[in-house]
Amino acid sequence: MAQAADTRKRGKTSGKASPPDIDRTQLLAAYRTMLLIRRFEEKAGQLYGMQLIGGFCHLYIGQEAVVTGMTMAINEGDEVVTSYRDHGHMLACGMEARGVMAELTGRAGGYSRGKGGSMHMFSKERHFFGGHGIVGAQVSIGNGLAFSNWYRGNDRVCLTYFGEGASNQGQVFESFNLAALMKLPTVFIIENNKYGMGTSVERASASHDLSKNGTPWGIASAQVDGMDVLAVKAAAEVAVAACRAGKGPYLLEAKTYRYRGHSMSDPARYRPREELQLMRSQHDCIDHARHQLEELGVDEAAFKAIDDEVKAIIQDAADFAQASPEPDPAELWTNVLVEG
Repeated sequence: MAQAADTRKRGKTSGKASPPDIDRTQLLAAYRTMLLIRRFEEKAGQLYGMQLIGGFCHLYIGQEAVVTGMTMAINEGDEVVTSYRDHGHMLACGMEARGVMAELTGRAGGYSRGKGGSMHMFSKERHFFGGHGIVGAQVSIGNGLAFSNWYRGNDRVCLTYFGEGASNQGQVFESFNLAALMKLPTVFIIENNKYGMGTSVERASASHDLSKNGTPWGIASAQVDGMDVLAVKAAAEVAVAACRAGKGPYLLEAKTYRYRGHSMSDPARYRPREELQLMRSQHDCIDHARHQLEELGVDEAAFKAIDDEVKAIIQDAADFAQASPEPDPAELWTNVLVEG
């Protein structure tokens, strides 16, 4: 942690963060959250195959440790904004599986009343500001949320997620410049899952260490193993503390991996099958957390209880979504105009 603190002063990359001593209670909670996200996404994939979910659907399977670890480091009132691969972020923020699944199926019981679908959900109560379908667009929105915190003089921060595919968008660098210039409390998180839509990051980016992308603006940064939830949490705590202390933005690159294609329409034939099998068998974030918990004495009965609870939540969400009515046609005219 001292190394990361020194890096903040230099504005350079610190390398991988080391997790502190393991807190059994926190790790159990993280394990449950990651399992909830994984089972939710698996069910969403099934419903998509049954044509109960329309439009685009981008699953988060494999990346659960990133959002779980980041969320463990923030406080009530801190904001979150992300891209179209957003279901896991919603659940980690405390949004109910029922409302998220109902939105995926376009039902009135969804968080956006069935009008947002997979990519455009929102929850003012949980300080979740989307879900955005335009690549990189959420980064400037995250800066705007951070600006509102700076303007109000509070100590809130905004977690702003984007992928390696969006990391070279022009508005991302514009956001880096403004955040550094005004010392905005923006935590930029690059979820580097190695592949965009059919293209590996090695082929798409001349920068092969994305954590250094903020260096021209003096933005402090770190690279972290995004398949290790406690390592993510440790790195997130450093980043959030720096932003909360008024030291300006912080950039984290989480090296992670998604097990499915870019979206449900992508067969992902552009990556080696052996690579996918290796990540699943040796680097899975949920398996890693389980092994750590087993070493701490957590028994099979405890894991089964969590698994049973999560399965029940997901089945209830799927049942609720399918039973929820279609939106009333009058909903076409709501939330589109604010009268002055």
